[in-house]
Amino acid sequence: MAPDAEGRPQLLARVSAIPEDGRANAALVLLVAKAVGLPKSRVAIVAGQTSRVKTLRLEGGGEALRARLEALEIEPR
Repeated sequence: MAPDAEGRPQLLARVSAIPEDGRANAALVLLVAKAVGLPKSRVAIVAGQTSRVKTLRLEGGGEALRARLEALEIEPR
């Protein structure tokens, strides 16, 4: 996790899929779902389909999901 320009937490992720026909978006959804222990059907890109910066909705999980998100230790660059 790292703060964005406005100080809000953001998850930094990279996928190797090419950004054609939704492949990179699908890879991102799968990556995030696995990282937080949700089925991929519970993770959706709600903004930024064609942008490098995306907004995702993660459904379900409650406090356990919050704890998994907070446990993701990604060092800022």
